[in-house]
Amino acid sequence: MRIVRGTAEARESLCNGRGLDLNSVPPSVDRRTEEVFGRRMTPSEVVALIVEDVRERGDEALRDLARRLDGSALDRIEVSRDDVEAAAHAVRADLLEALETAGERIRAFHEASLSRGWIDFARGYGQLVNPVDRVGIYVPGGTAVYPSTALMTAIPARVAGVGEIVMCTPGKDGGRPHPAVLAAASIAGVDRVFAVGGAQATAAMAYGTETVPRVDMICGPGNVFVTLAKKHVYGDVGIDGLYGPTETLVIADDSANPTLCAADLLAQAEHDPLATPVLLTTSDHLARAVDKEVGVRLERMDRQEIARTSIEERGRIVVVDTLDEAMDLANEFAPEHLSLMVADPWSRIGAVRNAGAVFVGEFSHEVLGDYVAGPSHVMPTGGTARFGSGLGTHSFVKVSPIVALDDSTSASLSGAASSIAKAEGLTGHAEAAEVRIELLKSQEDGG
Repeated sequence: MRIVRGTAEARESLCNGRGLDLNSVPPSVDRRTEEVFGRRMTPSEVVALIVEDVRERGDEALRDLARRLDGSALDRIEVSRDDVEAAAHAVRADLLEALETAGERIRAFHEASLSRGWIDFARGYGQLVNPVDRVGIYVPGGTAVYPSTALMTAIPARVAGVGEIVMCTPGKDGGRPHPAVLAAASIAGVDRVFAVGGAQATAAMAYGTETVPRVDMICGPGNVFVTLAKKHVYGDVGIDGLYGPTETLVIADDSANPTLCAADLLAQAEHDPLATPVLLTTSDHLARAVDKEVGVRLERMDRQEIARTSIEERGRIVVVDTLDEAMDLANEFAPEHLSLMVADPWSRIGAVRNAGAVFVGEFSHEVLGDYVAGPSHVMPTGGTARFGSGLGTHSFVKVSPIVALDDSTSASLSGAASSIAKAEGLTGHAEAAEVRIELLKSQEDGG
C-alpha cells in the first residue's frame, strides 16, 4: 500500500477530487457499450437510452435488453412465490440460520430507531409520520451474491410500515436469482421478486411495466449504471441516495493489532477494484507492519486481483502526528465506514462528525456491519456522509407537520404573520391573517 506521511500530503491524496464519479468505467465496458448499442456513449447516455426504452416498451424492452446486454432469455420476469419459498430448502442449513440471525438483529435495531408522530396541543403543533406505500429494492448480482443486501434494505422498509415491497435482482442459473438471495427475501418479508438487473430494473420500478409494478421509492446499492438510473428517475420516484464504491477508514494507534487492521482493509478491498481502504495511524511501526501483513494476506485471497487493484490504486496508509489530526482528516474524508482501533475508542466518539457508520474497537469490526450487527449496510459513500445518512426506517417515511392552533394563539401569531407578509410584498397573505384577527375580535365584542 502507498504510505503517506503528514496531514498536508494526506489531504492531497485522500480528499482532493473526492466525490461520486459516475462517468468513469473500464475500457471493457466502453467496448461492450459500443457492441450493444452501435456507438460509443457515456454511462449517462446509456442509462438515458435504457430508461426511456423501458418506459416506452415495458416488458418487451426488459426481455430485449436482457438478451442484448446479458445474452440471456428472460422468459419469466417475476419469480414465483413457490420458487421464493423453496429457496430456503436450497441453501445450506448454516447459511439459512445465519441469515435468520442477521434478520433478527436488523429488525430489532430498526424497531428501536423508528420515528414516531407527536402532538403538543398547548402549543398547537405536532407531526404525522406515514410510511411510503410501495418500495422497490435493488439487490446487485454482478461479481458476487448479496443476500445480505436483501435483508439490509427490505427489513427497515418493513419495520417502517411500508405497504408493499418489491425486489429486483439479476437472474442466475435458468434465469432465477441465486437461492440465497431468494431465501433472504423471504426472511425479510419481500412481497414480490423480479429477475431483472441493471438500469432497466430501476426504470421498471420507477415507471412500471406490464409485470413490474410502479413504486413510490427505490432503494439499494448497485453499479454505476444502476446509480445513474436512480439519479435519472429521481423526482418521478423517491430514492434513498446515490452510492459509489465502498470504503473503510481505520484509525489506529500503536496499541492496534496489525493483523486485524490488514484483514479489515482487505475485506473492503475485495468488494470492488474501485473500493477505497484507508488506514490513519500515529505509529510508523504499525504502518509498516500493516503494509507487510496486507502483502502476505493478499496472496491467499480468492478475489486476489480485485483486492490487489483496490489496494494498489486506491489504498492508503497515512502516518500523522496525533489522533486529533487523524480525526480531523477522517471528518474531512467523511468515510462510509469509520473504524476506531485505538486504546480508548470511546474517548474519540465525540469527535466524529462525518461518517456513515462507526465501529468501536477491534472486535466491533466492519464485516459485522456488512452482515449481522444490525444497522443497514447501505451507507453514504464518496464523501456524502458530510450530509447524508445510512438507510434506515427514516428513509421510508414521510413526515407531515400538523398545525392545530387555538383561537387565542392564532390571533397572537397572525399579527406577526401579517407583518412578515407585508415585508415580502404579499398583501393577500397579510389580509388572510388580518381578517381572522378582525373576526376573532368581533366575536369577543359580541358582534
